[in-house]
Amino acid sequence: MFRQFLIFILLGTGILNKVSAQNAHFTISGYVKEAASGEALIGATVVIKEIQKGVNTNQYGFYSITVDKGSYTLAVTYLGFDEFNQHIELSSDLRINVDMKVKAVETQTVVINGERDDKNVKSTEMGTARLSIEQIKALPAFLGEVDVLKSIQLLPGVASAGDGNTGFYVRGGGPDQNLILLDEAVVYNASHLLGFFSVFNGDAVKDVNLIKGGMPAQYGGRLSSVLDISMKEGNDKTYHVDGGIGLISSRLTIQGPVKKDTSSFIVSARRTYIDILAKPFISKTSKYYGTGYYFYDMNAKVNYRLSDKDRLFLSGYFGRDEFNYNNTVSNFNVNIPWGNATGVLRWNHLFNDKLFLNTSAIFSDYQFSFGATESGFDFRLYSGIRDWNYKMDFSYFPNTRHEIKFGMNYIFHTFTPSNATAKQGDVVFDLGKIKKQYAHEVALYFSDDFDVTDKIRLSMGIRESYFIMVGPFDRYIHDVTGKIVDTTHYGEGQRVADYGGPEPRLSIRYSLRHHASLKANYTHNYQYIHLASLSSVSLPTDVWVPTSDIVKPQISDQVSTGYFQNFHQNTYEGSVEIYYKYMQHQVEYKEGALPTDDTKDNADYNFVFGSGQSYGAEFFFKKCLGKLTGWVGYTLSWTTRTFPDLNNGQTYYAKYDRRHDISIVSTYTLSPKWTFSAVWVYATGNAVTLPVARYFIDGTIVSEYSALNALRMPPYHRLDISATWTLKKTKRLEQNLNFSIFNVYNRMNPYFIYFDSSGSIQQGNLSIQAKQVSLFPILPSVTYNFKW
Repeated sequence: MFRQFLIFILLGTGILNKVSAQNAHFTISGYVKEAASGEALIGATVVIKEIQKGVNTNQYGFYSITVDKGSYTLAVTYLGFDEFNQHIELSSDLRINVDMKVKAVETQTVVINGERDDKNVKSTEMGTARLSIEQIKALPAFLGEVDVLKSIQLLPGVASAGDGNTGFYVRGGGPDQNLILLDEAVVYNASHLLGFFSVFNGDAVKDVNLIKGGMPAQYGGRLSSVLDISMKEGNDKTYHVDGGIGLISSRLTIQGPVKKDTSSFIVSARRTYIDILAKPFISKTSKYYGTGYYFYDMNAKVNYRLSDKDRLFLSGYFGRDEFNYNNTVSNFNVNIPWGNATGVLRWNHLFNDKLFLNTSAIFSDYQFSFGATESGFDFRLYSGIRDWNYKMDFSYFPNTRHEIKFGMNYIFHTFTPSNATAKQGDVVFDLGKIKKQYAHEVALYFSDDFDVTDKIRLSMGIRESYFIMVGPFDRYIHDVTGKIVDTTHYGEGQRVADYGGPEPRLSIRYSLRHHASLKANYTHNYQYIHLASLSSVSLPTDVWVPTSDIVKPQISDQVSTGYFQNFHQNTYEGSVEIYYKYMQHQVEYKEGALPTDDTKDNADYNFVFGSGQSYGAEFFFKKCLGKLTGWVGYTLSWTTRTFPDLNNGQTYYAKYDRRHDISIVSTYTLSPKWTFSAVWVYATGNAVTLPVARYFIDGTIVSEYSALNALRMPPYHRLDISATWTLKKTKRLEQNLNFSIFNVYNRMNPYFIYFDSSGSIQQGNLSIQAKQVSLFPILPSVTYNFKW
């Protein structure tokens, strides 16, 4: 199927190219960047005005347009920047690099993003949203921390994992079904403080792109979404220092040229000081002296322009959370560190004016550990995942009607499922040897985004993926009672299990008129790595495991259709999307299973497997221009799961099922000194399993539970507001104060529910009451920000 599909695309492309080649044609290409900083502008529109044909710049600001010989006007537009126009006499290939100047924006013409006019209507993209970091920074911030992940939760189709939490679910998929990328490196755990803050420092981020439907062929390995985050490259003109001081953390960013107009760098760091603020309140005589928590992270990036055809990028991220609990009276200590590390080396090469290559070597690592000591007894539990990744991505621009992409991706995975060690003094307890699992993942892809007619545009793609788990690995064989009776050993590099198959992608756009279109798409995805988690226990149980001889790859099929329209010269955008997604081989823990039940056994024996489906409608309306900007998003959806070994085989609602989800976001620029923002959210309560009856049997209280996730918590809703006061704004120095209030009307949203009993049966006054725990009441915060 893959070979036939590829041949079909290549033949079709060749025929169209042959037709277009009958006339003499030449190529205009180059890079579009911001004049003041040298930062590449992603998604800028480059158009030949006379024929109204154009393209968008890619992730590195590159564009290529091929047209017939003649006289033209080249126009480049990007919202928030002055339009660039240049008259050209095209009789040979031209290289035109464009420096865009920031527009002197008046308060009545404030823009909400940097995308091109009508992009949401004219492209084949569906379920895609791009947020600028300036827009994210304008929103109310939880405890003053600007957060990328909390911002995307405000979009339709994206559900929050909980109050103040950065976890998110997209169109009914689980948290492991989101591919989160930072400069192309996979981030396996994107949160600090058990999920309340994300690992992404807003000062280091340039671009945020969320894809929740119609995933392009160059992306794979996940079922639900792609969150592609690009770091800033650093100012190659002048040195700048940015920073902020908040209630719980501070941050500092330094950027500037290594060699002006040729090379630049950026370094950004952030640290909380909860531990430092709490230290004066815990005396040295307190039994809790030494208890504390903090997190820190650092981003760094450097780039060098070797020539107009070659450019190198080196970027990295390192972050850690550290929690320590100390009880000197009981001689008990707990240490829980966890965090991510990434490194990316990229080479951009321009073979010619039509063919662009990006080659990347990528390292990703996530580690979590739990350590406890008491009276000489030491216990350690840890897990993690590490990747070495190599990828090549080609972009070919044969003419204005086609944009062809193809490439390959190879990943070597090393998994460390739950492992434990224990010792008492010099005595080491046998908890089994350290277990690691290894796998190779390979993918090839090809796609073509092209105009069939002036009204119809198609995006056709195919991704062929292959996954193989290899040794060294021991598979433990059980008898009918579950006892280990034998072991099958796989040597180094020996095949344990392998899977693969084609992943077709198809999107179509039909233009109804200039500012309206209908779209539809279909995607088929494989996912070969899985996150096994239990919501009722702590983070050491959230372990990444590979597809194996027992665990099959997750598979999804998603179809969606939508109507898109812009109004009043693109001041307003509106869309309605309807989707259906079916998922196979979903993974959950068995009822009553814990990942630490037996560290000598294979972790995947604790899993059960089933299917899921999600369907719904997403409504989105956005105001892009003016003093008042913002959007309203509403999602109506259903998400269910069916597991033969859970809930007696009956279909049940997933824990992240949300019937209704509403977000209202607004930003109002009152004057050059004052900007106000507000966010209101509403969501149906989480699906939960709770006791519905209790019995007294043989002197013991026995609980009878509801069906799985059959009950609901109360609805969740909250209002946040913020005000930004610009203290000073000159060419050399900008200063502002941001005031935010989280949960303005002090809504006590439930975080979890527990049951409290009082009295006794013997005295006839036993009382059992359900009580809810709410984490965050009204929380004001203030942050000082500066840019020098």
